[in-house]
This record gives sequence, structure tokens and C-alpha cells, in this order.
Amino acid sequence: MSASPTAGAIEIPNEYPVELTAPDITPYAAGNSGTPYIWSFDSGVPGPHVMISALVHGNEICGAIALDWLLREDVRPVAGRLSLGFINIDAYSRFDPQDPNATRWADEDFNRLWSDEVLTGDRDSSELRRAREIRPFMDPVDILLDIHSMQRPSPPFMMAGMRAKGRDLARQVGVPEIVISDQGHAAGVRLRDYAGFSDPDSPKNAVLIECGQHWEKAAGDLAIESSLRMLRSQGTVSDDFGGDLARGATPKQTFVEVTQAITVQSENDFTFARPFTGGEIIPEKGTLLAHDGGEEILTPYDKCFLVMPSMRLWRGQTAVRLGRILD
Repeated sequence: MSASPTAGAIEIPNEYPVELTAPDITPYAAGNSGTPYIWSFDSGVPGPHVMISALVHGNEICGAIALDWLLREDVRPVAGRLSLGFINIDAYSRFDPQDPNATRWADEDFNRLWSDEVLTGDRDSSELRRAREIRPFMDPVDILLDIHSMQRPSPPFMMAGMRAKGRDLARQVGVPEIVISDQGHAAGVRLRDYAGFSDPDSPKNAVLIECGQHWEKAAGDLAIESSLRMLRSQGTVSDDFGGDLARGATPKQTFVEVTQAITVQSENDFTFARPFTGGEIIPEKGTLLAHDGGEEILTPYDKCFLVMPSMRLWRGQTAVRLGRILD
């Protein structure tokens, strides 16, 4: 098992072929919003402010592929405002297909910083400086699609948070087939859960899509398709924009509620009972999933759904999430 990272280092060997090519995003560096790498277009017609964000993690390149495609297609909203954001530029600028796991972050996980306490605190890192830079731009966003991918081959997931409004937005987008409701991570708050996005009384809404394994071609295709479906669902673009790239049949979606996130408690002594990849349904309650130091981790109920077992098995990190399939 990999050692706990220091100074931002991640040393996890890559087990999977890199089928995607990371696009050159330097032509988008200036942005047009006053914030580097943030592009925003106002239709002048009433409608929601919809944002699609990519590269919250610098090695999850499918989102960069989707935003690059949208910008090359000269996307413009027909209603409301559309914003496109390349987020963790520092980490992405270091991406190396020979060591693609190393650049998830530069100093720390960008997707654990989105609480007032952290954003206004005294800590400093590359990711925190960028989060503070883009925070004023995030505040007026009404609807967010945050594009991600996963370490292991797994069915794609839409992460909808714990509120009904998140599940409703996932239904509007229509893909992927599996929608996960969860509270995030003990290590910190995700961008998907920032401020009004997770407030049941706020009209703001967000989903996070995990498009598949980081490097597989299908992840890039789904990133584009889900972006188009989001924009069409909100009336941001016409149904003709993007042609047939998002005209396939909408699958019947399965909804899963996470009941428990397994957080690593031991120091470098967490091991899974077998090589789980995610999406497995463990039939019987009491099945051994892992050892955390001397503690056995068992399934808490029958038909336990496994969400994104991690390779980053360091103390304080989420090892895996356990969920029930909802009727």
C-alpha cells in the first residue's frame, strides 16, 4: 500500500492504459470573466446561471476534453448565463501520461476545501489560493455540473448529494444509469456541496459526475454527453446544439443512498479483502470487506452497494462508501 503523501506527493502505480489525450488548454488561459481559465457567456435572456467545471482534480482529464469541445464548438447560451471553468490548473499543468496518478493535486485535494472555515482560514496551498480566486465567481452560479472520473474501472456514477433536489437534477440530466446520494467525505467539503448547492432551502443545485475510469475513452465521451444533456435540460442551449452526441435513449436510472463512508483509521494498515473496483453488490450482511488495522469492516446489510473503493488508503481518507439500492 502507498504511504501517506507528503508535500502533495502521490505515489500510486498506474494499472490502466491511458486512452485519452490531455488537451492543450493554454489557449483558454485568459478567460473572459476576469478570472483565469473561467469563461462566461450571458444570453441576455432570463434563465439560470449554469456552470460546468472540470479539472477539480488535475489528472481527471475527461472534463477538460468536454470543455475544450464546447469552446471549440463556440457554445453560447440561448437563455441565462453559461460558465465553463478549468479549475486546478497547477495540477493539470504537471499531468504526465507516464505517471498519471501523480497530479490529482499539487499540494492537497481541491475537492475537500469548500467550507467557509477552510476558505477563510489561515492555511495556504496551491489549491486554496485557486479556490479563493474562483470563489466569488462560484457564488452566483445556480446550477453546477462538476465533471470527474475514477481510479478503477467501474460503472459511471452521478453523485447527487443527500437532498431531493440533487436527485431531481440527476433525473433531468438522464445519465449515467446509477445515481448516488451521499454526504461526501470526512476530510472536507466538495465543490458539489458548497453553500447553497447543499442547502435544502436554496434553489441552487449541483451534481458531480464520475464518468468512469480516468483514462478510458468512454470517460471523455460521457463527459461531453452529460454536458450537453445538462445544458439542454436547463434550456441553456437549443436541442440542436451538439447534434446526435446526446440523443441516445435515456437509461432507467438506479438510485443508491450511501449509509456509511468508511474512513481509514489506521496508519498505513488498511487492506481490502479482495480487489473491489466499485459498483459491486455484496449479497449478504456480514461479508468481510476490509481490515483497518485490527478491525474487520463488514457489510452492514444484504445487497450492499460499493461506491468507489480507493487506492489512497491513508489515514483520514475515504476508503469506500456503502449504499442501499432504493426502490
